[in-house]
Amino acid sequence: MQAVQSPVIPIVAEMIRQSPGTISLGQGVVSYGPPAEALRALETFPSAPDDHRYGPVEGTPELVEAIRVKLERDNGVPAGAPDRRVVVTAGSNMGFMSAVLAVTSPGDEVILPAPFYFNHEMAVVMAGCGPVAVPTDERHGLDPDAILAAVSPRTRAVVTISPNNPSGAVYPEAVLREVNTRCGARGLYHIHDEAYEYFTYGQARHWSPASSSASVPHTISLYSMSKTYGMASWRIGYMAIPAALFEAVNKIQDTILICPPAVSQRVALAALGVGSAYCRDKVRELAAVRQMVLNGLGALAGLATVMPPDGAFYCLVRVRLPLDPLVLVSRLIREHRVAAVPGTAFGLTGGCWLRISYGALAPETVAAGLGRLVEGIRAIALSGV
Repeated sequence: MQAVQSPVIPIVAEMIRQSPGTISLGQGVVSYGPPAEALRALETFPSAPDDHRYGPVEGTPELVEAIRVKLERDNGVPAGAPDRRVVVTAGSNMGFMSAVLAVTSPGDEVILPAPFYFNHEMAVVMAGCGPVAVPTDERHGLDPDAILAAVSPRTRAVVTISPNNPSGAVYPEAVLREVNTRCGARGLYHIHDEAYEYFTYGQARHWSPASSSASVPHTISLYSMSKTYGMASWRIGYMAIPAALFEAVNKIQDTILICPPAVSQRVALAALGVGSAYCRDKVRELAAVRQMVLNGLGALAGLATVMPPDGAFYCLVRVRLPLDPLVLVSRLIREHRVAAVPGTAFGLTGGCWLRISYGALAPETVAAGLGRLVEGIRAIALSGV
């Protein structure tokens, strides 16, 4: 455990607590909660004795079936096929941990295109495996040739996230299809995280690798209710896996979790009944906030570089200051009452990177935080660092 990086969000949160009045552009959550229809499911939840007992390890049959329908309708994934299984998890993080434990042995390697989601890297290290960071291109897009070059005899899986946390990049279908095909040809698993599947802007389109019939034996797909339906604290997600992995995942989940929380599953079932339109309406509102953020960051021309995100609700900012990113974050919080997340947590090197999150706050609060960020970076630059 000493080799696992410390979770950056609690570190930044502690800095914020020590500086009251700080506006956080840090943690990746949404500003809204679950649909009212989903919360009404709580009214009848504790009425049956089984509501208080252990349930099936893989999730209640009703929720599993609803997820299958959703995957076929929204993702083109034939989740009801006999060679594929659906497992309800305690959030997408639980799904990723189960996936890594199911397909690796200690000493194996897992390829993580950088920037990567820090909890993914942490999970790989916890499993006794080696994370292999592979650079992406200048737009944070996947480089299939670089991924292939990083494969070794110890490689067991390649991880992709689209829409991406932390960059907001949305990987094109052709590129994801190529990575998935190469994984199959090399006998590797392709673990694909789709937590932000509905969060796309402009012409960007989300695509699920598991929708390809050839992908079934080697593709693990991860999904989350946290962002789509504003259910972060409910800890509910799900995974679509090759049927051959179900026994291993069942062992892992039974040991760590026993079963997904029954109350969360009841709310999740009702949320899926509302459908993705609930999230898509919120994304249309976020699109305006995204543009406001990009316009505001434009005031840092010459001091920072920003790649406009096509998805999720993050921006990566490369600041031209000779500072360690965590030092810059600390100064922004203490001196200017605004928080971001250091890029080092996501495997970003070769510069001072910050991740900005604009999904959790009202537009006027985002604007105020962005103003503090811009003025803070300018002031720190003028101070001579």
